[in-house]
Amino acid sequence: MHQDELIQHVIFNWDPFWVSTIIFIATYLVVISEKVNRAIIALLGASLMIMLGILTQEAAIQGVDFNTIGLLTGMMVIVAITQRSGIFQYIAIWSAKKVKASPWGIMLMLSVVTAIFSALLDNVTTVLLIAPITLLITQELKITPFPFLFSEIFASNIGGASTLIGDPPNIMIGSAVGLGFNDFVYNLAPITVIVMIVNLGLIYLIWGRKLQASDDTRQHVMSFDERQALKDIPLLKRALFVLFLVLTLFINAHSLNLESATIAMGGAALLMLLDNIGQTAHAQSVNVDKCFKEAEWITIFFFVGLFIVVAGVEHSGVLELLAEKMLHMTGGDFNTNALTILWMSAVISALVDNIPFVATMIPMIKSMAPVFGGAEGLMPLWWSLALGACLGGNGSLIGASANLIVAGYAERAGFPITFLKFMAYAFPLMLISIAISHFYIIWRFL
Repeated sequence: MHQDELIQHVIFNWDPFWVSTIIFIATYLVVISEKVNRAIIALLGASLMIMLGILTQEAAIQGVDFNTIGLLTGMMVIVAITQRSGIFQYIAIWSAKKVKASPWGIMLMLSVVTAIFSALLDNVTTVLLIAPITLLITQELKITPFPFLFSEIFASNIGGASTLIGDPPNIMIGSAVGLGFNDFVYNLAPITVIVMIVNLGLIYLIWGRKLQASDDTRQHVMSFDERQALKDIPLLKRALFVLFLVLTLFINAHSLNLESATIAMGGAALLMLLDNIGQTAHAQSVNVDKCFKEAEWITIFFFVGLFIVVAGVEHSGVLELLAEKMLHMTGGDFNTNALTILWMSAVISALVDNIPFVATMIPMIKSMAPVFGGAEGLMPLWWSLALGACLGGNGSLIGASANLIVAGYAERAGFPITFLKFMAYAFPLMLISIAISHFYIIWRFL
């Protein structure tokens, strides 16, 4: 379908370039302000793109990446069912006891657990599970939860950067470019391990060595029985079987010619079947309804609206112009472009949610293909974007969805994390992560 078929006749003969740009910027600004729920504003921006004639409804639907939507939804359902077994709480309590309830040991263990879960599930779901347990443990130890939550935010975004399913930006990039689970692990996992180790070392120097808890409070944490957290052993076995099957299929997706959304949705359907088999029709309806309610529908509909808003600015030529400007600014040098994308992605992702930024960058980078020898020649640019967006998300509280979820839990527990306090520690550490990534990209890809 050609561009002129995708763009309708804009009302009052307004220039589609400027109308789409105004809608795009207004949507961004309201999302950043957090005055209106981000799903509402994304869907409103998407509706305006169609109603004002920037896109036809068919073009808008084409703009939605249903592979991303399917992958996110499927993994959310799998985790919603799995968490009922209590396995995540079990692992957190087990980890705390393994280090004799030492504050630094607990911080280290919970951070590592967060990074691993973020890589294998996704970082938003992981912090939903880990943050409440962290607040419980720090409350029992009578110590401030801020360093623990800070470390877990960093671990969630670093761990999420290492796989296809770990962080929404990677899901979007993988879906748009046709990259599989193994591609992300092979190209990004090595550097995320190094970045994780460096960040844990710096967090130890800032807080870890100073954290102390009394013998009585540590003994109280040691008295927790992690086995009591396991509420449903048969469900746990079924969930672990499905998770193993899903991860195996992710790893072999290319050879099996399967898309990641198909695997995630198929896994979700299988786990729901195993969870409901043998129950009455009414019990199944109640169970499935409860399961779907656990999914992050705000995130899902935010993605749908955002894809359409970005499709509007893409079809009206805005992103093509920005790509040309960027190529002109870097003199068309490939290496300079790759490193510019890394640093620009990091800084901008720290200041705005990395999801809308990546949604904007994907078509912009794709439009550079003719200059850099086709789609295959763009690969280092995709790795730069993935690392910049995922690690850059650590730069501020609004940099990634996982950060905002942790902040919400902390505020409800009476320990609000202020924007400036978080950023004072986070932004410098994020820049160190990007500096390490800078040298990795030069060494590995350029």
